[in-house]
Amino acid sequence: MAITQEELGKRIRAARESCRMTQESVAGSLGLSRPVFVQIEAGNRSISSLELGKLAYLFGRDIREFLAESFHREDALAALFRAQPEVTGDPVVVDSLRKCMALGRELTRLERMVGLDRDLPTVAAYTHAAPRTQQEAIDQGQRLAEEERRRLGVGCGPMPDLAELLESQGVRTGLVDLPDDVSGLTLSDREVGLFVVVNRLHHHYRRRFSFAHEYAHVLTDRDRYGFISRVSDREDLLEVRANVFAANFLMPTEGVRQFVTGLGKGRPSRTRAEVFDEVGSLPVEGRTQPGSQTIKLYDVVQMAHHFGVSRTSALYRLRNLRLLTNPELDLLKGLDEAGQGRQLAELLGLPEPDHSELRGAFRHRFLGLALEGYRRDEISYGKLKELVAMVGLEPEALERLVAEADIGSEPMEAGE
Repeated sequence: MAITQEELGKRIRAARESCRMTQESVAGSLGLSRPVFVQIEAGNRSISSLELGKLAYLFGRDIREFLAESFHREDALAALFRAQPEVTGDPVVVDSLRKCMALGRELTRLERMVGLDRDLPTVAAYTHAAPRTQQEAIDQGQRLAEEERRRLGVGCGPMPDLAELLESQGVRTGLVDLPDDVSGLTLSDREVGLFVVVNRLHHHYRRRFSFAHEYAHVLTDRDRYGFISRVSDREDLLEVRANVFAANFLMPTEGVRQFVTGLGKGRPSRTRAEVFDEVGSLPVEGRTQPGSQTIKLYDVVQMAHHFGVSRTSALYRLRNLRLLTNPELDLLKGLDEAGQGRQLAELLGLPEPDHSELRGAFRHRFLGLALEGYRRDEISYGKLKELVAMVGLEPEALERLVAEADIGSEPMEAGE
């Protein structure tokens, strides 16, 4: 049953208020005066489909929500604004959030078109009370990483591709250009499900850490509808917990110790033991050769490559496990910042991944789904153009892509 103009106005007002936006700012985004927009919300002025589409994007919603039989006042974007109100003051972050919501919805539709769907209840969840102190946050992050590794059955070795891991657990993932202060975000939406987005502009190893960080929010903070991870919020206890989880998830304690032992290092300089033979005990003391247990930068380079993390992350993990002292950390960190770590990696035959290629991983998948939807006549060529523009593909490149894909007939616009 079609809703009335008055009901549509009420829904628009509810969505605007949930996002904490003023009538004046919304009217400006539509190119209308405030009095005209007031009439729309009052149900006294009709709204075109183009205007409604702009409003849906502005509020981070699907246009169909406004026309459905029932309407939910709050959605993921509104919940984010409520949980992290300081975000609304940063227009760059807010616009990035809108793009992520739109991209998540389109990705969801494309997957469903080709027979893929996610079952939200199957995604693992852990019940942890919010930490009250930094130590609680650290303890929870460590335990959570150990429990999840055990649940996944991955032992103490290196983790596979984190985006693929999250996808296998029922979580949609994406790479989007975000402000430098934002490393990633997690969205939990009725339509999209769980959607983790990581900053495409960041280094590959930082993105890998960010996927692990956001996975912690997926596992423990799902009731928040979403979470925006920003460097400026690193002291927030939930962020501390997520960072500790990421470090332990990527570099488990036992795995790191085994790797260092495999280098012939990590043993204490002096060992003492009691040998018991049913009659008495014999004290035995051993010493390692002076300097033989010192971890060098080339050891750190190998460990970082083994676990797929940055050298800086590896250094801090070694320090936290007391395999490095603070002075040793500072020395090795300085050498790495001077470029020696990169040089050692090249000389050891451990080149860094092709970051430009890895940045396009999500784009390739999204484009592939869009092409398949078009081939099946599920979307028009006009819609295809709209979708590929969302991931930065130019119209000329799309024409070549469709031609090379050998999809078939001459592109048809919607309605033709």
